[in-house]
Amino acid sequence: MTIRARTSDPAGTDGRPRVVIVGSGFAGYHTAKSLARRTRGEIEIVVVSPTNYFLYLPLLPEVAGGILEPRRIAVALSDTLPPCVRHAPGEVDAIDLEAREIGWLDPEGVAHRTSYDRLVLAAGSVHKVMPVPGVNEYAVGFRGVPEAFYLRDHLVRQIDLAAMSDDPEEVAARCTFVVVGAGYTGTEVAAQGQLFTRALARSRGLDPDAMRWVLVSRGRVLAGLDEHLSATADAVLRRRGVEVHTDTTMDEAAEDGVLLSSGERIATRTLLWCVGVRVDPLIEDLDIEIDGGRVVVEPTLQVPGRPELYACGDAAAVPDPSRPGEATPMTAQHAVRQGTLAGRNIAASLGYGTVRGYRHRDLGFVVDLGGLEAAAAPLNVPLTGLAAKVVARGYHLAAMPGNRLRTATDWLIEAVQPRQSAQLGLVRSPAIPLDTASPEVPQHHLGFPHATPRS
Repeated sequence: MTIRARTSDPAGTDGRPRVVIVGSGFAGYHTAKSLARRTRGEIEIVVVSPTNYFLYLPLLPEVAGGILEPRRIAVALSDTLPPCVRHAPGEVDAIDLEAREIGWLDPEGVAHRTSYDRLVLAAGSVHKVMPVPGVNEYAVGFRGVPEAFYLRDHLVRQIDLAAMSDDPEEVAARCTFVVVGAGYTGTEVAAQGQLFTRALARSRGLDPDAMRWVLVSRGRVLAGLDEHLSATADAVLRRRGVEVHTDTTMDEAAEDGVLLSSGERIATRTLLWCVGVRVDPLIEDLDIEIDGGRVVVEPTLQVPGRPELYACGDAAAVPDPSRPGEATPMTAQHAVRQGTLAGRNIAASLGYGTVRGYRHRDLGFVVDLGGLEAAAAPLNVPLTGLAAKVVARGYHLAAMPGNRLRTATDWLIEAVQPRQSAQLGLVRSPAIPLDTASPEVPQHHLGFPHATPRS
C-alpha cells in the first residue's frame, strides 16, 4: 500500500477541547456515548477505528450459523452517536504521548495525524496465538464480521463438497469440524455450528448424525464462569453429540487434520481457533506501565503519571474492587461499564460533573447454545432451557445499542423458516491473519490451499 501525504489537525482550533478514542468496541463506543451526553456536545470527540460501526460480538456465532444477517450486529456509529462524535476510519500506527499526538492510516493509504487534549486507549483485544506448529497456517480465528462470513460460507462449502464426493475418507474429513478453546466463543460457535451443519446435511441428502464436531479445551467448558453455566453447556453439547475433550490440547495442525495431546489424530478441513485473546500490540511500545499485557490504570481509569491518558476495556488492567489485588476480567459487561465511567471522568476533568472510581455489580452471564437451549445465571439465579433462552435473548436485545427490531425479526423468521444456505463467496479467506503481529502469515487455510494471501 502506498502511503500518501500526511495530514495534520491540531487540537483546539475552534476553541473546543478534543478527546480522541482509539477503538469503537464496547469500551470505546460507550466512552464516546457517555462523554457526548455529559458534555452536551460542547467538546470534539474523535473515534479512530477501522470500521464505522460498533460490533455486538456476543451474537457473532449466530451470524456464522446462518441465523442473523451481519448488519444486525453491526450498529453504525453515525446512527447512534451524536454529531459531536466524528469517526476517523483507519488503523492507528503512531502515538506520541509527549507531543500528545496520534497518527493513523486510513483505508486509502492516507496518513493522518492529530493532537488531543485527552486520549482513551480502548483498542480491545486480538487473537491469542500459541506456539503450536501449523496454527498460523491452518487455523481460522473468530473475532469479526469477515471471519463470521468466511466461516459460514466455509461450512456450506464443506457440506456441498462432501455431498458430491464418492470418497468416504474425504466425506468424513469434510464433515468433521474441530474447535480449539471452550470459552464463550468456542462453546457458542460449536453449539451453533453443529445445528447449522446438521441442517445443511439434511438438505443435501447427507446423514445429519455424520456431522462430527470436536471441542478441545485445556480446562473445563466455560472455565472461570459459574459452575452452573459450565455444567449446563457441557451437558447440552455432549447430548447433541459434540465430542468434548477437556484437559486436552492440540499439539499440531496440518492441511489434512490435527493432532491432539491424547495422541488422537483427527482428519478435518476445518480448524477454528478460539483459545482466547490478548491485548492489541499497539500499546506494547508505549512508555507506560503494563501488567499482563494490559495498561495499568487507577480506579478512575487514568494512567498513573499521565492525567490526560485513559484506558478501559480489554486494554486496561482495571483494579477489581470485588477482588483486591486483581484486575477485572476481559468481558463485555466490564468494558461497557468502564467505557461509561471513562466518559464520565473525562467530562469531569474538563469541568463537567465529578470524578468517580470504578465499581460494579455482577449481573450474571448468559450462554446461548442454539435451538431452544441456553444457560443463564441472572443475579446468580440458575436457569436452563427455554427460560434461560428467553433471558439470554432479552439480555442481548437490551444490551444492543440499535437494530433490536431487526434482530428480533431474524430470530422470529429462524423459528418458522429453515436457515438460508446460499454460499455467497464474499470472503474467500479470512481478511485478518490469525496472528495480527505477523501480517505475512500465509492464508491458505484448511479447505483453501490456493486462497489468495492478504496484501
